[in-house]
Amino acid sequence: MARIVVLTGAGISAESGLGTFRDEGGLWTEYDLEEVATPQGFHRNPALVHAFYNARRKYCAEAAPNPAHAALARLEAALPGQVLIVTQNVDDLHHRAGSKNVIQMHGALMRARCAACDHVWDAPLEMSPDDPCPDCRRPATRPDVVWFGEIPYHMERIAAELDDCAYFAAIGTSGQVWPAAGFVMEAHAAGAHCTEMNLTRTDVSGDFDAHLLGPASRVVPDWVDRLLGDK
Repeated sequence: MARIVVLTGAGISAESGLGTFRDEGGLWTEYDLEEVATPQGFHRNPALVHAFYNARRKYCAEAAPNPAHAALARLEAALPGQVLIVTQNVDDLHHRAGSKNVIQMHGALMRARCAACDHVWDAPLEMSPDDPCPDCRRPATRPDVVWFGEIPYHMERIAAELDDCAYFAAIGTSGQVWPAAGFVMEAHAAGAHCTEMNLTRTDVSGDFDAHLLGPASRVVPDWVDRLLGDK
């Protein structure tokens, strides 16, 4: 089990140019979420859903990890086996920064999944409804992301880690997306020291022991420096 569990949300990747749901003029505002981020939307119009995720995949490939991602990778390298990152993000910036112990609870933009047989593989930059699954050969390819109404990945492992950690931190999360918004309550109930890092306070700020307000690229490296200095 990890001593330090870090939850990251859209705010950590926003500084790498990957917008959040709420960004005005961003990619998400150009689409109806019911049409591109639900199983029902995919069933109705798979071509539209693939076009949306093809655009997101392109933006992700062009983005680079920022100092917050790098700081978390440095923390993991300094404390082998003691750090777990649980991310709500579907980008691969944590991995590209060097983090290895990462749970992508909402799936991965750079993976594809077969809606027929559940086989998973590395996604090409461009996907279409006619792409056959490399395993069963059926044209049922979808992005390997968790849509609204679907169950996030690895929830049992996450719950076990939260129940055993000494430190919990939430970075760039809105506190409005469940079940992730409840992780601080689980960690706090287990006795962990909980730190929130965000631009502003959130709906769940009252459940944290400490708050570091500011851009992730500044507050996360500072937090990592202090944490390592205490070890």
